Amino acid sequence: MAVRIEEEVAPVAHGATAVLEVAERLYAMKPEWVVFFREVLGVDGLVRRAFRTPDALIRFECSPEYARIREMLDTLRTQQRDQPAERETQRVVTVRMPKSLHESLKAEAEEMRVSINTLCITKLIKMLDESGRRDMASDEG
Repeated sequence: MAVRIEEEVAPVAHGATAVLEVAERLYAMKPEWVVFFREVLGVDGLVRRAFRTPDALIRFECSPEYARIREMLDTLRTQQRDQPAERETQRVVTVRMPKSLHESLKAEAEEMRVSINTLCITKLIKMLDESGRRDMASDEG
């Protein structure tokens, strides 16, 4: 059984290195963060094309290569915080929430010196990332 695990891990490790190399080349071009996200982490992005099974994707998301890609994304988002994305159209979503939740988000955004929109996008990306891993893990069971 140890041989089987090694056989499964080796392609992920090699694929992780290759994905990171491509992501680093794109990052070096200083794209808008949304372009980087779409091309690397999006539904049709490099990561999902390289790691097609839920198990392979979960293993990749636990790798140092994935952590580095997330750092690159966070850096781009920080650098471009107040600049609207030009290459990808933006969509507006209206969310109804209790006043107390809105006030809490507003206070947190002010403390972080960002807009509520930026704070919500950050929280949404993080939540999607974490819940995606949980959903894939529960599919295995």
